[in-house]
Amino acid sequence: MSGRTQAPVRPERTCVGCRERSAKSDLLRIVAAGDACVPDPRGTLPGRGAYVHPALVCLDQAVRRRAFPRALRVQGTLDTAALRTVIEATP
Repeated sequence: MSGRTQAPVRPERTCVGCRERSAKSDLLRIVAAGDACVPDPRGTLPGRGAYVHPALVCLDQAVRRRAFPRALRVQGTLDTAALRTVIEATP
């Protein structure tokens, strides 16, 4: 026996707000659509994505640090109003 454990492998991503690594399934994928941040819960929208915890604290930190334009490689600012309403509706 090789001594290796058979732990399940789960993809991890980093939250752009709090910078903590979490399982991909625990985070919300965000993509840029024009000049706005759009949530992508299914993870199927085209383009570069950024991940954030579905919590207002992480969203506020990401907005304050201007992490979305940097992570999505977009010039200028991005509107996060639609993203805020989706996160507020998440239990």
